[in-house]
Amino acid sequence: MENKTITIFGSSMPLPGEKEYEDAYYIGKALAKEGFNICSGGSMGIMDAVSKGAAEEGREAIGVTVEIFNSKSTPFLTREIKCSTLFERLDNLVNIGDGYVILPGGTGTMLEISLVWEMIIKDLMKSKPTTSFGNLWKNIVYEMEERIKSENRKLNLIKCFDDRDLLIKFMKENLR
Repeated sequence: MENKTITIFGSSMPLPGEKEYEDAYYIGKALAKEGFNICSGGSMGIMDAVSKGAAEEGREAIGVTVEIFNSKSTPFLTREIKCSTLFERLDNLVNIGDGYVILPGGTGTMLEISLVWEMIIKDLMKSKPTTSFGNLWKNIVYEMEERIKSENRKLNLIKCFDDRDLLIKFMKENLR
């Protein structure tokens, strides 16, 4: 059986030594240790951290980059998929993932989580294990779930975690 790939979304801003970077590194490395390949946007920050963790464990670290951002790719990538538009990049990030982890980020990460969520709700793709880490997403997911409930749509599509190890355990159990 081919190894499954987890797409991880998150900010390009955190630096090594900062909590968000170190959490991302830990999660990327631990998921890779469980046999998963890691896909990210291929840039710096959280993308660099998860790619580093995957590469150190001998797993594939796939980066889906886009020319318009003119950003530096992380040196830890084992494979880079270069896209010419943001929409091509988003399509690749979503389609490569057998599951998703949403780490701290800004509007770009919000776009990614929203795309995954909407595609599952509208049956444009099958439901895949999707997790978020930290209070930012927990609060947003809670508020959106209240709205989704009032619209009689699919609930509980994103599992929120504060504990890295519980997130990893959930992904492992739901992707095997």
